Amino acid sequence: MPLSEFDIIAKYFGSRSARSDVSLGIGDDAAILNVPAGRKLVLAMDTVVEGVHFPSGTPAQDVGHRALAVNLSDLAAMGAEPSWMSLSLSLPEADETWLEQFARGLFALADAHKVALIGGDTVRGPLVVTIQVGGWIEPDHYLLRSGARAGDGLYVSGVPGEAAAGLALIRAHAAADRSAQHLKSRFLRPEPRVALGRALRTIASAAMDVSDGLLADLEKLCAASGCGARVQVEALPRSPAMQARFDEPTCLRYALTGGDDYELLFTVTPANEAALHAGTLAGVEVARIGTITAEPGVRCFRGDQELVLERSGYDHFALR
Repeated sequence: MPLSEFDIIAKYFGSRSARSDVSLGIGDDAAILNVPAGRKLVLAMDTVVEGVHFPSGTPAQDVGHRALAVNLSDLAAMGAEPSWMSLSLSLPEADETWLEQFARGLFALADAHKVALIGGDTVRGPLVVTIQVGGWIEPDHYLLRSGARAGDGLYVSGVPGEAAAGLALIRAHAAADRSAQHLKSRFLRPEPRVALGRALRTIASAAMDVSDGLLADLEKLCAASGCGARVQVEALPRSPAMQARFDEPTCLRYALTGGDDYELLFTVTPANEAALHAGTLAGVEVARIGTITAEPGVRCFRGDQELVLERSGYDHFALR
């Protein structure tokens, strides 16, 4: 007998609200939350669509992980502590094997960050996952895109470009050697930098996550801050896995314009740069890749030579 909507909720997503700040979770018309004293509520929501944000046939466990990770990354960019999520799931059919694996990937990441599922909706349709996440932040310590100033150092966490390289290998059905497996995992299983975001809220002057490509997202940060940036491409973190698979121009293109890394791009005043502890913070490698400038616009240099690059970043509504 096919599962009903309520069977799906009860079997795969019920009883997932074990947090003291959740007064009422799944099972009623809406959830009720207790706002901790001295905190502000932070909300973010993202949708992932099969064939747009991940290839058709992506393992369900990876879809579940990725759908939550991209949302947690938004909270990380604000310096927030995640607490709960709601889930809207559109499914072509009630495939129990798929649902079990999806729930396993979703809740493994949720449990790692102590995130409770408090409600949502399930419908029949194309495979689409929408998650809204909520978290808490101290009222005087949170991160925005608008705080960068001329002279601030420009930093990025992790290795930008690896997720785009991984997606290219997935689409090419590349052989699964060690480098390919690493790169594919960087696309399928991004690691939201929640602990780094929490550490940066008292150090960084501005921050955002890298979802549409480093240059595209840096341009957004600079626009919000009313400034520009100078990027030194030789300072970008190097990826042995990318170098094993792609030539140098392709590696650079992925690093600057590839999306889906969900690393943090942030700025730090000269006075706070010593707090970065020689390249690591909250257990994550961070690299200084440039400087914020008073002159608007993002420019890339190799040494003193300016590079002319094709600017691209993901845009759902760009002409293609």
